[in-house]
Amino acid sequence: MGETNEDVNKISSNNVINKGDFIRVSYTAKLEDGTVIDSTDEEIAKEHDIYNENARYGDIYVVVGEGHVVKGLDEDFEGKKVGYKGEVVVPPEKGFGEYDEDNKEVVSVTRFKEKPYVGQRVKIGEKVGTIERIIGRKAIIDYNHPLAGKNIVFEYEIKEKIEDDAGKVKALFVIHTGKDVEAKLEDKKAIVDVPRDAYFSQLFLIGKYRAVTDIFKYLDVEEVLLVEKFEKEAPIKKTVEEVKKKAEEGGEKEEEKKEEKEETKVKG
Repeated sequence: MGETNEDVNKISSNNVINKGDFIRVSYTAKLEDGTVIDSTDEEIAKEHDIYNENARYGDIYVVVGEGHVVKGLDEDFEGKKVGYKGEVVVPPEKGFGEYDEDNKEVVSVTRFKEKPYVGQRVKIGEKVGTIERIIGRKAIIDYNHPLAGKNIVFEYEIKEKIEDDAGKVKALFVIHTGKDVEAKLEDKKAIVDVPRDAYFSQLFLIGKYRAVTDIFKYLDVEEVLLVEKFEKEAPIKKTVEEVKKKAEEGGEKEEEKKEEKEETKVKG
């Protein structure tokens, strides 16, 4: 028995992206002059000298309409279908904001531990900015986002709409921690295997609470169990020391990664 028109319409309808859907996406972001500024593709990032060894490359996950990517891109997902390939030009008001000439500050260079330089990204209090000029003992800090006032061109592809709850749990952990996890659901309990390199990760420790909060928000789950696994063949003490050492070595890099993510917020 073949498919009816009703069956075909139902399948087609299920592929349409709506607000609240979980989707998997790849993209490359450019300025209007063609300069590539971000990409989920590691090879493209390397080709255009924007590769970041601390970044997670590969497809990203988005809950449509929840602000996991810039507003203009987020809005463009709605109404598209799985498999869609295209581009959207995101204006400043739906991207990284208009450029504000008053969003600057003059500070003494004595506030910096090391000699500052023009173009340096710095953190003053809770604000992150770029040193625009240095005049004598004073530095002018520009707090505008580096992409403020610019139109951003996003070329993207919608790879998948996540329908199963285990897949949604995995997606939320990638969005909030940047880590790929294994997950399964038993009754109303979500069981998540924590990757070993996340045991002492500050970003994971912070992000896991956001992920769990969203699991309760989006799914019919009453309990979330995070599992850290230690095998007998690998002595616990040695394993902990190795993981902790890696975490300490990457601590500063993680802090940089956190700031970069907060500044750009192009991907989850």
